[in-house]
Amino acid sequence: MSDDPDNPDDGVRRRVLSNGQVLAFVMRQWMRRPRLLAATLVFLFVAVGLDLMLPTAAGRLVDAVAKDPARPQRAWQAWTLFVGVFLGYAISRNIQLRFWNPFAAHNMEEMINDAFARVQSFSADWHADAFAGATVRKVSRAMWGYDQASDALTLVLGPAFFVLFGLSIMMFLRWPIVGVFTFLIVVAYVTSNVLLTSRYVRPANLRSNALDSQIGAALADAISSNPTVKTFGAETREEARFAGVMLSWRRAALITWNRFINVWLIQNLMLVLLQGGLTGLLVWLWSRGKASAGDVAFAITAFMLMSGYLKNVGEQIRMLQKSLDDTEDVAGYMTQQSAVADAPGAAQFRPGDGAVAFDAVTFAYKGQPEPTYQDFSLKIAPGERVALVGPTGAGKSTFVKLIQRLYDLQAGRILIDGQDISTVTQVSLRRAIAVVPQDPALFHRTIGENIAYARPDATQDEIVAAAKRARAHDFIARLPKGYDTLVGERGVKLSGGERQRVAIARAFLADASILVLDEATSSLDVETEVQVQAATEALMAGRTTIVIAHRLSTIRGADRILVFQDGRIVEEGRHGDLVAKGGAYARLHATAGG
Repeated sequence: MSDDPDNPDDGVRRRVLSNGQVLAFVMRQWMRRPRLLAATLVFLFVAVGLDLMLPTAAGRLVDAVAKDPARPQRAWQAWTLFVGVFLGYAISRNIQLRFWNPFAAHNMEEMINDAFARVQSFSADWHADAFAGATVRKVSRAMWGYDQASDALTLVLGPAFFVLFGLSIMMFLRWPIVGVFTFLIVVAYVTSNVLLTSRYVRPANLRSNALDSQIGAALADAISSNPTVKTFGAETREEARFAGVMLSWRRAALITWNRFINVWLIQNLMLVLLQGGLTGLLVWLWSRGKASAGDVAFAITAFMLMSGYLKNVGEQIRMLQKSLDDTEDVAGYMTQQSAVADAPGAAQFRPGDGAVAFDAVTFAYKGQPEPTYQDFSLKIAPGERVALVGPTGAGKSTFVKLIQRLYDLQAGRILIDGQDISTVTQVSLRRAIAVVPQDPALFHRTIGENIAYARPDATQDEIVAAAKRARAHDFIARLPKGYDTLVGERGVKLSGGERQRVAIARAFLADASILVLDEATSSLDVETEVQVQAATEALMAGRTTIVIAHRLSTIRGADRILVFQDGRIVEEGRHGDLVAKGGAYARLHATAGG
C-alpha cells in the first residue's frame, strides 16, 4: 500500500490499497454465497465452450456449401450445428444471469450494510475529521463499483480469456504459425492494457475520485448550513466556493478521460494488427493449398469473435480499474480498526446505582501537546448531583465524553458501578447514560420516533407520558400531525426550545441511572425554563446527575460543584460555601452576575 498525499476530499488520512488488495476484498464478498457462485460458473463455462465451437461450426458450414452443392443435406446439418451452438450459448448465458443477479444483489446489500456498520464504529475523532458528505459519496459509490467490478471479472473478462486463449490453442494445433501469432497479440494486448491502466490511468482516476468525493462534501456542508448562508447573505460566496471545487474536478476528470482515450487508441491499433495478420496468414496458407475456404471462414469468424472479446477486454479493464478505485474506500474502511474498540469478549454493562470513579486518569486528544487530564482522580456517589464549571477548555465536556467512552485513556481507568468501562461493550455502557445536549440534533423523522430513540420498544402511551413530563406534549399536540410530524434535517422545523424539550423527553424515556445535562434549559424561554426545571428536578431524583453548567444560576441546588481549570479540579463544594470562599468560583459567579 502507498500513502495518498493528493487525496483532497477530507481530513481523514489512510493508506491507499493496491489493486490486488481491492480484488481480494471483492472476492471475499463472492464467497458469501458459494453455491450461487458455483452455479454461475458452471453455466459460464458451458457458454464459453459453445462460444469456442462457433468458428469451427462456421468453417464446417462454408466447407459443406463449397464442396458439394448437389448434396445440400450436409450443408443443412452444418447449418443446424452453427445455429444450435449460438442458441445454446444464448440459453446458457441467460441461465447464468438468473443465478448471478440474486448473487450480486445480496452481496451488494450486505457489503454496504457492513460498510455502514464499520463507519458507525469509528471513533469520534474519525467522524470529526471526516466530511459526512464525502463519506456518503464513498460508500454509495463503492456499491456500484463492486457491481461493475464483479460484472467485469465474471461476465466479461473471465469468459474472454478462456475464449481468446482457447482459440489461440485451437489455431496452434492446426496452423502453428497462426496460433503463435494470435497468442502473442492477445498477450501483448492484455498486458499493455493492464499496465497502462494501472500505472498510467489509475493515479489520475484516484485524483478525480477524491475530487468527486469533495463535491459531495462541499454540497453537504453548504446545504446543511443553509440557514447560516442565508443569515449572512453568502449565497454568491458559496456558489463561488462550490464552483472552485467543480473546476478542480473538471480538470482532473479531463486528464483521466483523456488517458483512457490514449489507451483506447493503442488497443485499436493492436486490433488492426490482429485483423491483418490473422486473415493474411490464412489467405497465405490457402494460396499454398494448406487451408480451405472453410479455414479462411474459420479465421474470419475467429477474428470477429476475438475482436469483439478484445474490445470488451480493453473496455472492461478500464472499467474494472475505475470500479476498483470506486470500491477502494470501502475496502479500506474494512481494514481499519476503530480507535475505540470493544475488548475481546467484552461483557455487557450491568446498570447499578450510578457510582462513577476516575482512577489516576491520563488523557490527551490526538495531536494535543499536553494531556487534558494528568493522573486525575474523582469519585461521584450514587444519586449525587454534581455540577462541572470552569472556563472553556478546562475539561468539562471531556469528562462527559470519557464516561461515555467516546475516547480511550492513555493511563488509568474509569469505573461505573464498579465496572471498568474499557471491559464492557460500548453500546451497553451508553444505553445506561442519558444525555441531554445543549444543542440537540434530531433525526429527520417523526417527533414520536425521535423521542422513542432512547427506547425503540416504547409504547405510544410511554412516549406521550415522557413528552408531558418534559412539557413538550402541548406544543406537539398543536402540530397538524402531532407525534407523526417530521422535524426536518437535524430538527430544523422546530424551534431551539422545542428541540430541547424533545431531547429532554427522550432522556425521561431512557430512564437511565446516570443523567448528563449539558445546560439543558439554555434554549428555553423564561416561562418554559421554569416548567422544565421542575420536570428536570423530578428526572434527577434518585439518579446520579452530572450538569455541565454555563449559567451558574442553574446549579445552586447541586450537591457538589467542581471547578475545573486546565484539567484539574481547583475547587469543590456547595454554591454558598464556594461563593463565601472568595476563590475561582466566586470570581466566575461575580462575572456571571450572580
